[in-house]
Amino acid sequence: MSQTTVENPKPISATAPAVVARPSTATGSTTERKGLTKKEIAADHPTWCPGCGDFSVLALYFKLIEKRKLHHEKITTVAGIGCSSRFPYFVQAHGAHYIHGRALPFASGISLSRPDLHVFAFGGDGDAFSIGGNHFNHTARKNIKMTYVVMDNWVYGLTKKQTSPTSPLGFKSKTDQWGAVDYPINPMKQAISAGATFVARTTHTNPNHVLQMMEAAMDHDGFSFIECLSECVEFYEGAFDASNPRKGGVFNLVPGSHDVTDEDAAYKLAGEPFPGHFGIFYKVARATKNAKEAEIIQNFRGKVTGLKDWQILQKNFDRMK
Repeated sequence: MSQTTVENPKPISATAPAVVARPSTATGSTTERKGLTKKEIAADHPTWCPGCGDFSVLALYFKLIEKRKLHHEKITTVAGIGCSSRFPYFVQAHGAHYIHGRALPFASGISLSRPDLHVFAFGGDGDAFSIGGNHFNHTARKNIKMTYVVMDNWVYGLTKKQTSPTSPLGFKSKTDQWGAVDYPINPMKQAISAGATFVARTTHTNPNHVLQMMEAAMDHDGFSFIECLSECVEFYEGAFDASNPRKGGVFNLVPGSHDVTDEDAAYKLAGEPFPGHFGIFYKVARATKNAKEAEIIQNFRGKVTGLKDWQILQKNFDRMK
C-alpha cells in the first residue's frame, strides 16, 4: 500500500444560521424561520474524558444540523450503551438512549414509521459489533434508511479497559492480561458483506473529512454506515497515531480510480493493513425496506378503498371462517 500523506480536505467554512420560509397560520403570508445555532442544539455538557475523540464527532454532528437547516422536530438521535452512545443526552432534539446493542431495531422502527425524518444512530465498537452485532447485520441487509456512525476505539472504555471485538491481537486489557488472542473483526468488511449500501471510513482527527462523510451518508437513500476511528486517550492512547499525520502517520484517501459500486474492490480495499484508506468504499442504489413496505401498504389499502373500518374487520373475520 502506498504510504503517502495527503492533505486534508478543504477547511469547513463558517455558515450563517439558515433561514427557512414558512407560511404564517394567522395571515397566510410567508415568515422566516431561522436555522438552529449550536447553542440551540446543544443540551447537557458532554461528560467524556478530556481529549476523547467523541468530542470531535459531536461537534461535527452539530455542524451538520446547522448546515442542513434541520430543526428540533426533524432531528432524531438514537444510541445504545457506551461512551459514544451518550450522544442523545447532548443533543437538544428527539432521541433515545436505548438498550445496550439494540439501538438499530429502535431506530428502524422510527425510520419505517416516520419517513419525513432522517435517523442518525451512534454507537461504539462493543455496542455495534458485540452485543449488537446481529442487529447490525440484519439492519444492513434490509437496507433501512438511516445513518449509523460507529466510533471505533478498539477497547471497552466505559467499563474501564476490556478487550472489544475490534481490539488488535496482543492488546493487553483487564480481560486479556496476557494479550488478546481472538482475531478482531473488520467493521468495513462486515458492513459490505452484510449488505450495507453505503460504507465509509473516517477518523476524528480529520474533522473536515468526518463532516464530508456524514453529509454523503445522509444524502444516501438506504442504510449508511460510517466507521469513525475515535481515540480513547484514557485506555488506548496512541491507538490510531499511524493514521494521524500530526503524530507521524499517514491519512490516505480512497484512490480516485476506485469504483465505489464494485463490491469486490471495496472488500479488497477494506482488507488493507492499518491505517488503510479513508473515504467512501462502497455505494450502490438498491430499494430500501422503507420503499418496499410503503408499496405493500399502498397495495393493501387499494383493496379496501371506500370501506369503513368495521367492514374491513368483517372481511378479515370472514376469511378466517
